[in-house]
Amino acid sequence: MANLKFYIVDVFAEGKYEGNQLAVVRGGSNLPDETLQKIAREMHFSETTFIIDEQPAVNGGFPVRIFTPEEEIPFAGHPTLGTAFIIREKILRQPADKILLNLKAGQIPVDFPEDGSGVVWMTQLPPVFGEFHDALDIAKMLTLPNDAIDSRFPCQTVSTGT
Repeated sequence: MANLKFYIVDVFAEGKYEGNQLAVVRGGSNLPDETLQKIAREMHFSETTFIIDEQPAVNGGFPVRIFTPEEEIPFAGHPTLGTAFIIREKILRQPADKILLNLKAGQIPVDFPEDGSGVVWMTQLPPVFGEFHDALDIAKMLTLPNDAIDSRFPCQTVSTGT
């Protein structure tokens, strides 16, 4: 197997060893899914991403795959932000103010404002509204008192990427 370069990224953090860790692997286009999954399991972070091709596709996006230690997933927030950061800082010759990622869920733009704040913005896909859930069941599941969830605000499954 070829040597793969990877980075450990601290997302939602102001310093090293803080925030939500992520492994970002460069390459993997010639590796079978089973091997990508094994690498993600070995990394043992909540998610590991693979930048499949370091040249943007025809639509301008970089093909990226996201794996947990157990399975591939179509979208997740902090892996999207962390991977876009690595593409901007380690792959592109000139930093861009917008990086497009082609994920299983669709194309996600990530914006890097020029104000020097270090804040990064991601535009997620439109929400898909799913089923409603009983507030008492949710409270029990979370080991909260029955009145901890305000009944004026219904509990509903909503996704912007799965």
